[in-house]
Amino acid sequence: MAIGSLAIHVIALALWVGGVFAVALLNPAQRALAVPRFSVLALWAAIAVVISGGVNAFIRLDFKGAWNSSYSYLVLGKIVLTVALIFIGYLHRRNLVKLSEISWPKFLQLISAEVVIMTLTVFAGSWLSTTQPPIRESDSVVDRALSIVGVPMPVEPTWSRVLFSYEPDAFMIGLLITAVALYIKGVIVLTKRGDKWPVGRTISFAIGISAIDFATSGGLGLYAHFSFSWHMVAHMSLGMIAPIAIVLSAPITLALRTLPQGRNKEERGVRGTLLSVLHSRYSAIVVNPVGALLIFDGSLFAMYFTPLFGNLMSNHAGHLLMNIHFLLAGFLFFHVIIGIDPNPKRPPFLLRIVTLLAAMSIHAFFSVALMSATTQIDGGYFASLQIPWVGDLLVDQNKGGAIGWAMGEIPILIALVATFIMWTREDAREARRIDRTVERMAAMGQPDDLAQYNKYLQELAERDRRSGN
Repeated sequence: MAIGSLAIHVIALALWVGGVFAVALLNPAQRALAVPRFSVLALWAAIAVVISGGVNAFIRLDFKGAWNSSYSYLVLGKIVLTVALIFIGYLHRRNLVKLSEISWPKFLQLISAEVVIMTLTVFAGSWLSTTQPPIRESDSVVDRALSIVGVPMPVEPTWSRVLFSYEPDAFMIGLLITAVALYIKGVIVLTKRGDKWPVGRTISFAIGISAIDFATSGGLGLYAHFSFSWHMVAHMSLGMIAPIAIVLSAPITLALRTLPQGRNKEERGVRGTLLSVLHSRYSAIVVNPVGALLIFDGSLFAMYFTPLFGNLMSNHAGHLLMNIHFLLAGFLFFHVIIGIDPNPKRPPFLLRIVTLLAAMSIHAFFSVALMSATTQIDGGYFASLQIPWVGDLLVDQNKGGAIGWAMGEIPILIALVATFIMWTREDAREARRIDRTVERMAAMGQPDDLAQYNKYLQELAERDRRSGN
């Protein structure tokens, strides 16, 4: 929690501080466009800075014992400076039009106080990062797992502990809260416009977000740090279950229908930027069955059968990066196969089915390799944790391979069935379209190519029948 909240704090502060200095260097014409947009960004960055900083201070500080320490004084000073910055930003936000039109010297004078306070805030943050916070009593006991993973060693897992334990990952929670807020905002925008958004898609999105939270911050995410078998359950949840639910919620479609466009012809806007990404050459490479399959299944071998797995598991940032990769790779793969979001070049159904069968075979081969492995692939990571309730680490790794095989094949089979259903429905829609075209042409008294071809075949059949007689 401390590492994740610190990451959010640093990123948000960098966006806020960097944005202020960038706006100060723009010419008046550019500033007129940038200030209103940066104002919104600065508001959310300030909120993230305050919340993440407060959470981080609460986790690190023993307020009762550290109230008179220099560290607590620095924290309080940074809070005061941050509040002052937010107040100045509020005053600027009330006068956005005037602020975007004034000359550079006057603008520089106006924000000079903000720049000075922001510099002091950054200085205080740098000082805090090099200062040892007062140690809590509970922190005086050395926890080997905590020093390596950043999470205390849990007790032996049971179903109740896995289902109801919670060790929040602040960074992932921040991402999930942002995603949920944007999705709900999009649905509200459509509703106010008078458009309907299927409830099933919203439910699917909620299921996907819940699966991600359970696999990263819930009991599953907690035990995934300490056991390869539980890690594989989390991997399959992030790479298979959650992506299918997110894909079926159509987030890209919702974004394209609700995101704002550019305010003038020269500006893309958020929606235009998303469209340019979807139609870029990079998207053409990865958003196709072959590219998606290479990322989805090929990365398994690159990650698990190289030293990369042990290196990523050994630190919080690496484990976070691994989880995000699983999620994005799964989303990309199932978007190509069963996605309802727009795709610049939708692959034919037969190719999708072949891709699913290939993915199933590759995944089975990967799982069998894990099940039959005679050496550990973690580079000594799990052994370094000295976990009392795991037992034989190699047996646990083989068990993880079996879990990965079982949990991986079922979602792919579901996707295969869904692809057949989509193919059948597509053929039925095409047949109805052709029938409507034939009826319309006949009603207008115009020749129809399909009708003429059928008549030609009937004439040939009649000619063959006569010649046979």
